[in-house]
Amino acid sequence: MRRAVCAVLLAAALAGCAAPGLRTLDGLSGVPPRVELAATPFYPQQDYQCGPAALATVLNAAGAATTPEALVDAVYLPARRGSLQLEMLAAVPRHGLVATRIAPRLDALLAELAAGHPVLVMQNMGLSWAPSWHYAVAVGYELARRELILRSGTEARMAMSFDTFEHTWARSGHWAFVALPPGTLPASAGAAELADGLIAYARLARPADAARGFAAAAARHPDDATLAVGLAGSQHAAGDPAAAEATLRATLARPALPAAGRDALANNLANLLAGRGRHDEAEALVAPIAAADGPWRDAARATLAAIRAARAPKAPPAATR
Repeated sequence: MRRAVCAVLLAAALAGCAAPGLRTLDGLSGVPPRVELAATPFYPQQDYQCGPAALATVLNAAGAATTPEALVDAVYLPARRGSLQLEMLAAVPRHGLVATRIAPRLDALLAELAAGHPVLVMQNMGLSWAPSWHYAVAVGYELARRELILRSGTEARMAMSFDTFEHTWARSGHWAFVALPPGTLPASAGAAELADGLIAYARLARPADAARGFAAAAARHPDDATLAVGLAGSQHAAGDPAAAEATLRATLARPALPAAGRDALANNLANLLAGRGRHDEAEALVAPIAAADGPWRDAARATLAAIRAARAPKAPPAATR
Protein backbone atom coordinates (compact mmCIF):
# COMPACT_ATOMS: atom_id res chain seq x y z
CA MET A 1 0.00 0.00 0.00
CA ARG A 2 2.85 2.36 0.81
CA ARG A 3 4.30 1.84 -2.68
CA ALA A 4 0.96 2.74 -4.30
CA VAL A 5 0.62 5.88 -2.19
CA CYS A 6 4.13 7.01 -3.15
CA ALA A 7 3.36 6.44 -6.82
CA VAL A 8 0.23 8.58 -6.58
CA LEU A 9 2.10 11.33 -4.74
CA LEU A 10 4.81 11.30 -7.39
CA ALA A 11 2.29 11.52 -10.22
CA ALA A 12 0.51 14.40 -8.49
CA ALA A 13 3.76 16.25 -7.93
CA LEU A 14 4.83 15.85 -11.54
CA ALA A 15 1.54 17.03 -12.95
CA GLY A 16 1.24 19.99 -10.62
CA CYS A 17 2.48 22.77 -12.90
CA ALA A 18 3.89 23.42 -16.34
CA ALA A 19 7.63 22.86 -16.52
CA PRO A 20 9.66 26.03 -17.20
CA GLY A 21 11.98 24.12 -19.54
CA LEU A 22 9.07 23.36 -21.85
CA ARG A 23 8.80 27.02 -22.79
CA THR A 24 11.82 26.47 -25.03
CA LEU A 25 9.62 24.24 -27.21
CA ASP A 26 7.13 26.98 -28.04
CA GLY A 27 9.10 28.21 -31.03
CA LEU A 28 10.84 24.93 -31.80
CA SER A 29 11.71 24.55 -35.46
CA GLY A 30 14.21 22.75 -37.60
CA VAL A 31 13.70 19.29 -36.14
CA PRO A 32 11.52 16.51 -37.56
CA PRO A 33 8.15 15.96 -35.89
CA ARG A 34 9.14 12.45 -34.89
CA VAL A 35 12.51 10.75 -34.34
CA GLU A 36 13.35 7.34 -32.96
CA LEU A 37 16.88 5.94 -32.96
CA ALA A 38 15.63 2.37 -33.07
CA ALA A 39 19.08 0.87 -33.66
CA THR A 40 20.29 2.10 -30.26
CA PRO A 41 21.10 -1.01 -28.19
CA PHE A 42 19.29 -1.84 -24.97
CA TYR A 43 20.76 -3.29 -21.80
CA PRO A 44 18.24 -4.02 -19.02
CA GLN A 45 19.68 -2.76 -15.77
CA GLN A 46 20.61 -5.07 -12.93
CA ASP A 47 19.93 -4.12 -9.30
CA TYR A 48 20.75 -0.42 -8.84
CA GLN A 49 23.05 -0.53 -11.88
CA CYS A 50 21.31 1.86 -14.24
CA GLY A 51 24.62 3.73 -14.63
CA PRO A 52 26.57 0.91 -16.32
CA ALA A 53 23.51 -0.02 -18.42
CA ALA A 54 22.93 3.53 -19.67
CA LEU A 55 26.63 4.11 -20.28
CA ALA A 56 26.98 0.88 -22.27
CA THR A 57 24.03 2.02 -24.37
CA VAL A 58 25.58 5.30 -25.52
CA LEU A 59 29.09 3.85 -25.88
CA ASN A 60 27.93 1.03 -28.13
CA ALA A 61 25.70 3.39 -30.10
CA ALA A 62 28.83 5.43 -30.90
CA GLY A 63 30.86 2.39 -31.93
CA ALA A 64 32.71 1.50 -28.71
CA ALA A 65 31.98 -2.16 -28.00
CA THR A 66 31.48 -2.89 -24.30
CA THR A 67 28.95 -4.30 -21.84
CA PRO A 68 27.40 -3.08 -18.60
CA GLU A 69 29.29 -5.82 -16.76
CA ALA A 70 32.60 -4.52 -18.11
CA LEU A 71 31.76 -1.02 -16.85
CA VAL A 72 30.66 -1.90 -13.33
CA ASP A 73 34.10 -1.60 -11.72
CA ALA A 74 34.71 1.76 -13.40
CA VAL A 75 31.46 3.54 -12.57
CA TYR A 76 29.42 1.62 -9.98
CA LEU A 77 29.87 2.32 -6.26
CA PRO A 78 28.35 -0.56 -4.26
CA ALA A 79 28.30 1.42 -1.01
CA ARG A 80 26.14 4.08 -2.65
CA ARG A 81 24.21 1.68 -4.85
CA GLY A 82 24.79 3.90 -7.83
CA SER A 83 27.18 5.75 -10.12
CA LEU A 84 28.50 9.28 -9.71
CA GLN A 85 28.31 11.72 -12.59
CA LEU A 86 32.06 12.32 -12.66
CA GLU A 87 32.77 8.61 -13.04
CA MET A 88 30.23 8.38 -15.86
CA LEU A 89 31.89 11.21 -17.77
CA ALA A 90 35.42 9.99 -17.07
CA ALA A 91 34.67 6.52 -18.44
CA VAL A 92 33.84 7.80 -21.91
CA PRO A 93 37.35 8.91 -23.06
CA ARG A 94 38.72 5.56 -21.92
CA HIS A 95 36.64 4.06 -24.73
CA GLY A 96 37.91 6.46 -27.39
CA LEU A 97 34.95 8.83 -27.36
CA VAL A 98 34.29 12.41 -26.29
CA ALA A 99 31.70 13.07 -23.56
CA THR A 100 30.04 16.47 -23.97
CA ARG A 101 27.45 17.96 -21.65
CA ILE A 102 24.52 19.42 -23.56
CA ALA A 103 22.63 22.62 -22.83
CA PRO A 104 20.11 22.18 -19.99
CA ARG A 105 17.05 22.56 -22.19
CA LEU A 106 14.61 20.14 -23.74
CA ASP A 107 14.97 21.72 -27.17
CA ALA A 108 18.73 21.00 -27.01
CA LEU A 109 18.03 17.37 -26.14
CA LEU A 110 15.61 17.05 -29.06
CA ALA A 111 18.18 18.63 -31.39
CA GLU A 112 20.68 15.94 -30.41
CA LEU A 113 18.17 13.20 -31.11
CA ALA A 114 17.32 14.77 -34.46
CA ALA A 115 21.05 14.68 -35.26
CA GLY A 116 21.14 10.95 -34.49
CA HIS A 117 22.79 11.21 -31.07
CA PRO A 118 21.33 9.22 -28.14
CA VAL A 119 21.47 11.30 -24.95
CA LEU A 120 22.32 9.91 -21.52
CA VAL A 121 20.20 11.74 -18.94
CA MET A 122 20.02 11.80 -15.17
CA GLN A 123 16.62 11.98 -13.49
CA ASN A 124 15.29 12.16 -9.98
CA MET A 125 12.33 9.80 -10.05
CA GLY A 126 11.47 10.61 -6.44
CA LEU A 127 10.95 13.95 -4.76
CA SER A 128 13.33 16.76 -3.87
CA TRP A 129 13.32 15.67 -0.22
CA ALA A 130 13.36 11.93 -1.03
CA PRO A 131 15.43 11.57 -4.21
CA SER A 132 15.58 8.44 -6.33
CA TRP A 133 18.36 9.02 -8.84
CA HIS A 134 18.24 7.24 -12.17
CA TYR A 135 20.18 7.19 -15.46
CA ALA A 136 18.37 6.58 -18.74
CA VAL A 137 19.04 7.14 -22.43
CA ALA A 138 16.77 9.28 -24.58
CA VAL A 139 16.45 7.71 -28.04
CA GLY A 140 13.50 9.51 -29.61
CA TYR A 141 10.53 11.82 -29.36
CA GLU A 142 7.14 12.53 -30.90
CA LEU A 143 6.16 16.19 -30.92
CA ALA A 144 2.47 15.61 -31.63
CA ARG A 145 2.13 13.41 -28.56
CA ARG A 146 4.63 15.52 -26.56
CA GLU A 147 6.47 12.36 -25.58
CA LEU A 148 10.08 11.35 -25.14
CA ILE A 149 11.21 7.77 -25.80
CA LEU A 150 13.75 6.31 -23.38
CA ARG A 151 15.80 3.20 -22.79
CA SER A 152 15.14 3.10 -19.05
CA GLY A 153 15.60 0.46 -16.38
CA THR A 154 14.12 -2.77 -17.68
CA GLU A 155 12.07 -1.07 -20.40
CA ALA A 156 13.51 -0.93 -23.90
CA ARG A 157 10.98 1.66 -25.02
CA MET A 158 9.53 3.83 -22.30
CA ALA A 159 7.31 6.66 -23.54
CA MET A 160 7.27 9.56 -21.08
CA SER A 161 5.44 12.85 -21.46
CA PHE A 162 7.57 15.95 -21.91
CA ASP A 163 6.05 17.39 -18.72
CA THR A 164 6.92 14.37 -16.58
CA PHE A 165 10.39 14.08 -18.05
CA GLU A 166 11.11 17.78 -17.58
CA HIS A 167 10.22 17.59 -13.90
CA THR A 168 12.37 14.53 -13.24
CA TRP A 169 15.23 15.93 -15.32
CA ALA A 170 15.08 19.37 -13.70
CA ARG A 171 15.65 17.79 -10.29
CA SER A 172 19.05 16.57 -11.53
CA GLY A 173 20.00 20.04 -12.73
CA HIS A 174 19.15 19.02 -16.31
CA TRP A 175 22.27 16.83 -16.37
CA ALA A 176 22.84 15.07 -19.70
CA PHE A 177 25.61 14.27 -22.14
CA VAL A 178 26.33 12.69 -25.50
CA ALA A 179 29.24 10.36 -26.31
CA LEU A 180 30.61 10.82 -29.83
CA PRO A 181 33.76 10.04 -31.83
CA PRO A 182 36.31 12.89 -32.04
CA GLY A 183 35.41 15.14 -34.93
CA THR A 184 31.67 14.48 -34.63
CA LEU A 185 30.16 17.47 -32.85
CA PRO A 186 27.02 17.58 -30.71
CA ALA A 187 24.23 19.55 -32.31
CA SER A 188 23.61 21.84 -29.36
CA ALA A 189 26.76 22.24 -27.25
CA GLY A 190 28.50 25.60 -27.02
CA ALA A 191 32.21 26.34 -27.14
CA ALA A 192 32.73 25.93 -23.38
CA GLU A 193 31.04 22.52 -23.27
CA LEU A 194 32.97 21.36 -26.33
CA ALA A 195 36.25 22.49 -24.77
CA ASP A 196 35.53 20.72 -21.48
CA GLY A 197 34.79 17.45 -23.23
CA LEU A 198 37.77 17.65 -25.56
CA ILE A 199 40.24 18.58 -22.84
CA ALA A 200 39.20 15.52 -20.83
CA TYR A 201 39.42 13.38 -23.98
CA ALA A 202 42.86 14.73 -24.95
CA ARG A 203 44.39 13.55 -21.66
CA LEU A 204 43.96 9.93 -22.79
CA ALA A 205 43.78 10.13 -26.58
CA ARG A 206 46.41 10.01 -29.28
CA PRO A 207 47.36 13.62 -30.13
CA ALA A 208 46.22 13.21 -33.74
CA ASP A 209 42.77 12.08 -32.58
CA ALA A 210 42.55 14.95 -30.12
CA ALA A 211 43.56 17.37 -32.87
CA ARG A 212 40.74 16.06 -35.06
CA GLY A 213 38.24 16.78 -32.32
CA PHE A 214 39.59 20.24 -31.55
CA ALA A 215 39.74 21.11 -35.26
CA ALA A 216 36.04 20.37 -35.73
CA ALA A 217 35.11 22.38 -32.64
CA ALA A 218 37.36 25.30 -33.59
CA ALA A 219 35.83 25.39 -37.07
CA ARG A 220 32.42 25.89 -35.46
CA HIS A 221 33.74 28.44 -32.93
CA PRO A 222 36.69 30.16 -34.64
CA ASP A 223 36.88 32.97 -32.08
CA ASP A 224 37.29 30.69 -29.06
CA ALA A 225 40.81 30.86 -27.65
CA THR A 226 40.50 27.70 -25.52
CA LEU A 227 39.66 25.58 -28.54
CA ALA A 228 42.46 27.15 -30.57
CA VAL A 229 45.00 26.47 -27.81
CA GLY A 230 43.73 22.91 -27.50
CA LEU A 231 44.08 22.38 -31.24
CA ALA A 232 47.57 23.88 -31.33
CA GLY A 233 48.66 21.84 -28.32
CA SER A 234 47.41 18.63 -29.91
CA GLN A 235 49.10 19.48 -33.21
CA HIS A 236 52.37 20.16 -31.42
CA ALA A 237 52.09 16.92 -29.44
CA ALA A 238 51.46 15.09 -32.71
CA GLY A 239 54.81 16.35 -33.99
CA ASP A 240 53.63 19.23 -36.17
CA PRO A 241 54.78 22.52 -34.57
CA ALA A 242 54.33 24.37 -37.87
CA ALA A 243 50.62 23.51 -37.86
CA ALA A 244 50.38 24.57 -34.22
CA GLU A 245 51.96 27.93 -35.03
CA ALA A 246 49.62 28.41 -37.99
CA THR A 247 46.60 27.68 -35.80
CA LEU A 248 47.61 30.22 -33.16
CA ARG A 249 48.47 32.92 -35.70
CA ALA A 250 45.24 32.43 -37.64
CA THR A 251 43.15 32.75 -34.48
CA LEU A 252 45.12 35.78 -33.28
CA ALA A 253 44.31 37.48 -36.58
CA ARG A 254 40.56 37.23 -36.02
CA PRO A 255 39.12 40.69 -35.24
CA ALA A 256 36.35 39.39 -32.96
CA LEU A 257 38.74 37.60 -30.61
CA PRO A 258 38.29 38.86 -26.99
CA ALA A 259 41.26 40.61 -25.39
CA ALA A 260 41.82 37.94 -22.73
CA GLY A 261 41.75 35.26 -25.41
CA ARG A 262 44.21 37.23 -27.50
CA ASP A 263 46.67 37.40 -24.59
CA ALA A 264 46.29 33.68 -23.90
CA LEU A 265 47.02 32.83 -27.52
CA ALA A 266 49.98 35.21 -27.70
CA ASN A 267 51.50 33.70 -24.57
CA ASN A 268 51.11 30.19 -25.97
CA LEU A 269 52.57 31.25 -29.30
CA ALA A 270 55.51 32.87 -27.53
CA ASN A 271 56.25 29.63 -25.71
CA LEU A 272 56.05 27.72 -28.98
CA LEU A 273 58.39 30.11 -30.77
CA ALA A 274 60.87 30.13 -27.90
CA GLY A 275 60.93 26.35 -27.95
CA ARG A 276 61.94 26.55 -31.59
CA GLY A 277 64.74 29.03 -30.85
CA ARG A 278 62.93 32.11 -32.18
CA HIS A 279 63.46 34.19 -29.07
CA ASP A 280 63.18 37.66 -30.62
CA GLU A 281 59.72 36.92 -32.04
CA ALA A 282 58.65 35.32 -28.79
CA GLU A 283 59.76 38.28 -26.67
CA ALA A 284 58.05 40.78 -28.96
CA LEU A 285 54.78 38.90 -28.55
CA VAL A 286 54.79 38.50 -24.80
CA ALA A 287 56.54 41.65 -23.51
CA PRO A 288 53.49 43.95 -23.93
CA ILE A 289 51.29 41.46 -22.05
CA ALA A 290 53.84 41.21 -19.24
CA ALA A 291 53.89 45.01 -18.93
CA ALA A 292 50.10 45.42 -18.87
CA ASP A 293 47.75 44.89 -15.94
CA GLY A 294 45.69 42.02 -17.35
CA PRO A 295 44.72 38.49 -16.34
CA TRP A 296 47.63 37.00 -18.30
CA ARG A 297 50.28 39.34 -16.87
CA ASP A 298 51.84 36.84 -14.45
CA ALA A 299 51.91 34.02 -17.00
CA ALA A 300 53.43 36.38 -19.56
CA ARG A 301 56.09 37.50 -17.09
CA ALA A 302 57.03 33.88 -16.44
CA THR A 303 57.24 33.25 -20.18
CA LEU A 304 59.34 36.38 -20.67
CA ALA A 305 61.72 35.37 -17.89
CA ALA A 306 62.15 31.93 -19.44
CA ILE A 307 62.85 33.47 -22.86
CA ARG A 308 65.49 35.81 -21.47
CA ALA A 309 67.09 33.04 -19.46
CA ALA A 310 67.33 30.91 -22.58
CA ARG A 311 68.97 33.78 -24.47
CA ALA A 312 71.49 34.61 -21.74
CA PRO A 313 75.06 33.58 -22.54
CA LYS A 314 76.05 30.43 -20.78
CA ALA A 315 78.95 30.64 -18.36
CA PRO A 316 81.97 28.64 -19.52
CA PRO A 317 82.58 25.44 -17.62
CA ALA A 318 84.94 25.71 -14.70
CA ALA A 319 88.52 24.81 -15.48
CA THR A 320 89.73 21.52 -14.12
CA ARG A 321 93.22 20.72 -13.00
